[in-house]
Amino acid sequence: MDQIAVDGVDVTFSQNGQDWKVAWFPPPSPPPGTPHGAAAICVAGERVVLVGTDGETWGLPGGRPEPGESMIDMLRREMREEACATVTSCRLLGFSRGTCVRGHEQGLVLVRSLWRAEVTVEPWEPQFEITHRRLVPAAEAFACLALPAGLRPLHRRAFAEAGLVTDHGDVGDSPT
Repeated sequence: MDQIAVDGVDVTFSQNGQDWKVAWFPPPSPPPGTPHGAAAICVAGERVVLVGTDGETWGLPGGRPEPGESMIDMLRREMREEACATVTSCRLLGFSRGTCVRGHEQGLVLVRSLWRAEVTVEPWEPQFEITHRRLVPAAEAFACLALPAGLRPLHRRAFAEAGLVTDHGDVGDSPT
C-alpha cells in the first residue's frame, strides 16, 4: 500500500527530466509559491469523474488559473471545460506545494489547490485537450489514476480528506 502524505513533509518524484519535492498543506491558506492551478475529485452521486487524453490513462480534472481568477472561479471553469461538469458545491481539501530541485525549472515553487467537488455531469462535449471522460465507482477511482509513484501519497491524502475511504480504512484501491 502507498503511504499517505503528512502535512509539510516532502515526497519526491521525477518527470520530464526534472526532480521535484512536493508536500501537502492543509487549508485554509496556501503555502508560499506561485499559484499553479486547481484539481478536483469530482463526485457525481456514488461515482467519481475521471478524464484523459487517450481513453487509457486517467486523471482528475484540473487546470491553471486565468489572470485575476479566484481559486473557486478557476475550479468551476476547469470542471466545466475538462469534465463537462457543473460544480454544485465544493470543499477545499488542501494544497500541494512542489519545488523543482533539478532540471530546467530548478528553484521554481508551484502551489496547486485540491478540492472535493459535488458535480452534475453534463453531456460530453470535449472542447480542449481532454478527449475522454469516465465515471467510476468512488471506491475504484484512486486505483484508476495514472500517477507518478512519488505523487501517489498526495493523491491518497486528497482522497482521504475527501472522505472516499473503504470500510477497511483504506482509500479506494483495487486489491494487489
